[in-house]
Amino acid sequence: MAEITASMVKDLRDKSGAGMMDCKKALSEANGDMEAAVDWLRAKGLATASKKSSRTAAEGLVGVAVNGTVGAAVEVNSETDFVAKNDQFQDFVRNVTEIALANGDDVEALAGAAYPAGGTVAEKLTSNIATIGENQTLRRAKVLKVEQGAIVAYVHNAVATGLGKIGVLVALESAAPADKLEALGKQLAMHVAAAFPLALDESGIPADVIDRERKIAQEKAAESGKPADVIAKMVDGGVAKFVKENALLNQLFVMDGKTKISDVVAAAGKDAGSPITLTDYVRFQLGEGIEKVESDFAAEVAAAAGL
Repeated sequence: MAEITASMVKDLRDKSGAGMMDCKKALSEANGDMEAAVDWLRAKGLATASKKSSRTAAEGLVGVAVNGTVGAAVEVNSETDFVAKNDQFQDFVRNVTEIALANGDDVEALAGAAYPAGGTVAEKLTSNIATIGENQTLRRAKVLKVEQGAIVAYVHNAVATGLGKIGVLVALESAAPADKLEALGKQLAMHVAAAFPLALDESGIPADVIDRERKIAQEKAAESGKPADVIAKMVDGGVAKFVKENALLNQLFVMDGKTKISDVVAAAGKDAGSPITLTDYVRFQLGEGIEKVESDFAAEVAAAAGL
């Protein structure tokens, strides 16, 4: 049986919104596995399916940039938020984002690309680590393109132009006027930042994610004691609800809470006099999916002192 610490209980409470004792029990049932504990809570109806903590487990910055019909988003991680405020670090993220615009989003190729001040991106990153005194990582990048239309960028809680904790790009294919596309794109990007879509449409949601939701829905429905045919409908309904809430085009627009994003785009195209297609999007939230190992600083100091 894994040891269940107060820190683990707190982390699960932050992720799930469930009560402290329920979180402790869930971790015990899951033998300390955080994701399995979340599933256990959801199956018991004690956690929200769409609960996503805004607390991130890594520091650094997300950068976004647009050049005509091409846009790029890049995430560079650091150990502390202090480094994210460093001008040298910000300049690096800004430059790497611009380099991604020209060179694409393959991280390995990006690391080997030429850096403006000389050398490569990887060499500049190594130099920054040495001079700033903290580990840094070029984690991921994504480039969006359209043939005709606009790529619109948005940064939530920007710390500088094009830099922040959440960066979003949306791709709009259309012959509509640029100002119309920019206005629509900004609203859609703000929606994406707030609504955490998992994919553009249903087909983009990974099969394993849907299978996981189906298993949770089945366990929850089984506890109802209803007939098998009713349970089957409950499960199908639960999965359909999950897909609707997590596929961008099916989501309800956060600006009014009632209009589907697909309908928002269609109405904007009609108003602009030219069809508009939302072809893709990117949402990078700093540190999502990374778990930082918590350390006991006092214990580390004592160990270093040989105590």
